[in-house]
Amino acid sequence: MNKKPNIVLILNDDMGYSDIGCYGGEVQTPVLDKLADDGLRFTQFYNSPRCSPTRASLLTGLHPHQTGIGILTENQLPDGYPGDLNRECVTIAEVLKGNGYSTYMSGKWHVCNDCFENKSNWPNQRGFDEFYGIINGGNSYYNPITLTKNDKNVEREAQDPDYYLTDAVSDNAVKYINNHRDKNNSNPFFMYVAYTAPHWPLHAFEEDIDKYKGRFDKGWDELRKERRKRMISMGLINPEWQLTQRDETQPPWNGAEHK
Repeated sequence: MNKKPNIVLILNDDMGYSDIGCYGGEVQTPVLDKLADDGLRFTQFYNSPRCSPTRASLLTGLHPHQTGIGILTENQLPDGYPGDLNRECVTIAEVLKGNGYSTYMSGKWHVCNDCFENKSNWPNQRGFDEFYGIINGGNSYYNPITLTKNDKNVEREAQDPDYYLTDAVSDNAVKYINNHRDKNNSNPFFMYVAYTAPHWPLHAFEEDIDKYKGRFDKGWDELRKERRKRMISMGLINPEWQLTQRDETQPPWNGAEHK
């Protein structure tokens, strides 16, 4: 019998298809680019344009409306969706845990409508042995609310002036993997790393902002043309595919009043 593989699943939040380097974007993403170069890049796939339904589908393998989260996590019953991951579906963590995996999550949950009191649909109750991150959706990167570790509120951690949520998510993911290696080396692990970035408000350190000053001054019209050229040269899209017509309700970048 073949040994079961360890699995690391990384989710970037509300990111555009061509935003990162390995898909033609301007932002420097060397680690993700290396993963793409050494692995597989999908050129035809589907997700939801919103964070909660995408997460619900990724966790369950179902269309989001089947999970109870068709839009976001507000309870819209009786006319709409409950906004809560229902019990008619199972998460990938629940399935893998039942097959001998240790399951860990670091990052943003955002698939339940009670982020404070009712914990029945929180990560530890949906298949994850260990969890660090936020329960709700859009959040401050410097002082996030609902910061949680295994059902316990740890918002006080974010009072550290050096705290930054993206780094904390990464650091805790590494910690879980290292702890697993030290304690449970015979068992395979599943590590779900679910970032808030680049979901708004997309807070960033000044040195990171400085690195990209001027990079986007050409505006969206020129940038999307350049991205198309790069994607063609990378073999990601058919050269015969043309850009969609620009949104005429939005002004050209050089004519925009607020930039």
